[in-house]
Amino acid sequence: MMSSYSKTDEAVAALTPEQFRVTQRNGTERPGTGPLLKNKQAGIYVDIVSGEPLFASTNKYESGCGWPSFTKPIDAGYLKAKRDWSMLIPRTEVRSAHGDSHLGHVFRDGPRDRGGLRYCINSAALRFVPRADMAAQGYGAYLDQIEEPPAATQRAVLAGGCFWGMQDLIRRLPGVVSTRVGYSGGEVPNATYRNHGNHAEAIEIVFDPARTDFRTLLELFFQIHDPTTVNRQGNDRGASYRSAIFFTDDAQKVEAEDTIADVEASGLWPGKVVTELSRAGDFWEAEPEHQDYLQRRPNGYTCHFVRPNWKLPRHAPETGSKPVAV
Repeated sequence: MMSSYSKTDEAVAALTPEQFRVTQRNGTERPGTGPLLKNKQAGIYVDIVSGEPLFASTNKYESGCGWPSFTKPIDAGYLKAKRDWSMLIPRTEVRSAHGDSHLGHVFRDGPRDRGGLRYCINSAALRFVPRADMAAQGYGAYLDQIEEPPAATQRAVLAGGCFWGMQDLIRRLPGVVSTRVGYSGGEVPNATYRNHGNHAEAIEIVFDPARTDFRTLLELFFQIHDPTTVNRQGNDRGASYRSAIFFTDDAQKVEAEDTIADVEASGLWPGKVVTELSRAGDFWEAEPEHQDYLQRRPNGYTCHFVRPNWKLPRHAPETGSKPVAV
């Protein structure tokens, strides 16, 4: 739906120095600094100058590049593409159609299951309108493009080897709202890839309990990694790659104990389950280059895969042995 949007002298005069530099002088904000980068609210992103609707929160995702990323625009008619030769490698610049604001660039390394595009956009070029305010601000026609956020979400933290492969498979499970990889289960504060001590490479999962549950997450977890190898997963060796469940409450602890007992009773894995079970502590988010790694590099390294014909039966909790919580 097209409407009358335009660039005005008043709108340009109201820009902050950073917004002016980005939108009017084709600038780029420093990665990881934009205020909208980690915004997870439901709503719409509009041009800071003209107000034309550009992107929906539904199509925003964490690409790990350091700028807000989207898989597609609300309406392609509000964007125009231009070949950008300002660097050694040609890129495709994205500008707003009516405001002529420099927004960012579009790349062909986005999520394959969502079209394969990544719109890498400067926060300084955008204004966010929350879903609750869209109708009042004249964007009611786009409400059908904004998914209602779940009424409540739950959190899970798992470790099963290199976090690249874990995230790539778990994020696809229906009911998973968001994922991020990081370091947990150890003692080093402010952990990084080069200095994470005895932390495990882990994945934090936010899920909608109305669409999936912790047991379903655990069943996939045990299907995509080998829980019988100590401090090892595929070619990766060391405590960083151990199998672990970091429960967030007592209910998750009981569910984890029962699921591990079911795995051992099932015989689906020939050895004894060595998955560590402990209460969730600090989770240190990994660097941007590790987030959604296999979405950006589809041919990158992974040792995780979905085992075919792998179905975990449920047994009475007392039929299997249980791990000792630490």
